[in-house]
Amino acid sequence: MTTNAVEPPVGELELAGRIRTASNATFLGTIGETAVVYKPIAGEKPLWDFPDGNLAHREVAAYVVSEALGWNIVPHTWLGQGPLGEGMVQLWQDIDPEQDPVDLVPTDAVPGDGWRHVFDGDDEEDRPVSLIHEDTAALRRMAVFDVLVNNADRKGAHVLAMPGGHRYGVDHGLTFHVEHKLRTVLWGWIDDELSDDERAGATRIREGLGGELGTALDGLLSVREVDALAARCDRLLARGRFPAPHGHMPAVPWPLF
Repeated sequence: MTTNAVEPPVGELELAGRIRTASNATFLGTIGETAVVYKPIAGEKPLWDFPDGNLAHREVAAYVVSEALGWNIVPHTWLGQGPLGEGMVQLWQDIDPEQDPVDLVPTDAVPGDGWRHVFDGDDEEDRPVSLIHEDTAALRRMAVFDVLVNNADRKGAHVLAMPGGHRYGVDHGLTFHVEHKLRTVLWGWIDDELSDDERAGATRIREGLGGELGTALDGLLSVREVDALAARCDRLLARGRFPAPHGHMPAVPWPLF
């Protein structure tokens, strides 16, 4: 597999504080001088629609798929031990607070070039607003990744804007369901044709499932979930275009950010 990762830091994970905005137990910690996010399996809330496995394994599986794509979408993520037991550990990212890859703007101020419009609505004061996101190769790749992993929770706040233009995606616990669950704010490319690069990425995943990628996912996902991932690759490659929302599930997560 293509990899952008460095080796995980070595040492004891120490807690620095709790991230209260997360729905499951999520902590900021350190391993030596390295800042990390730690989500212990013991702190996960049971979910009726994700009864199999645990969120930590899905987060690590999302990183494994990101590495196989070679697009560096998910920060380095691994299963590690912490003060509350085994859990997901991920390298902390210092974002650029001046950048907003996904935004809500007044409907009469939707920008043109460089942005994609998703939908219109009203804010808490009944003012018309529009959800928009960047029209960039980095976000297109993230949207393809979300289709493949069946991401049920791509909120705007789960897109990290890095200095220099790179975009990381985080919070991938609600992924890899065998049923269609795609909920995302990145709907701006509906029916656009996939680029050669995007098709090549999906092909790498499909072919990798019969080899090193499939081996890496063993123990993180069930056989049915890996089979469903293969089927999503096949559908995306056969259609060759970004999908549109379908089914009875909401098309976007709530809250949006």
